[in-house]
Amino acid sequence: MNNETTIIEINGVKMEVDLRHATIVHENIQVGSRVKLLAKGGYNGPEVYPGVVVGFENFATLPTIIVAYVKTGYGQESPIQLAHVNASKASIEKWEMVPAHDDDVPVRKQDVLDQFDRDLNKARAQIEDIEQRRAYFLRHFGVYFGETATA
Repeated sequence: MNNETTIIEINGVKMEVDLRHATIVHENIQVGSRVKLLAKGGYNGPEVYPGVVVGFENFATLPTIIVAYVKTGYGQESPIQLAHVNASKASIEKWEMVPAHDDDVPVRKQDVLDQFDRDLNKARAQIEDIEQRRAYFLRHFGVYFGETATA
């Protein structure tokens, strides 16, 4: 054995690894780690999103990393989305994740907060509309339930 190979043991199986071709596949990712998430099947092609690891689910058959990522834009449901990254075929086809080593964040904090504010205003308008319909129903449909109409 020369300096370019080493013996490693994984689950009781010893393997000789050529260090010239070995790559790091895991870098101390933990809850709270900043990551970049590549969404491979986007509408406009692959897109990279900033994210934070928010959990690990240690399922026996499919350990899963949960990443909260920021996705802003017109018509988005919420600027915060969740990705479940694991070794399943569907996950591999959809996501790729790497640690974020730089401070290049492609989204501004104020843009995310503005989107939340728009979502809140939209929800408030929907609540107000429902309250008005409820009041209208109580005011005009009481006669169907043997009540006198109120003005």
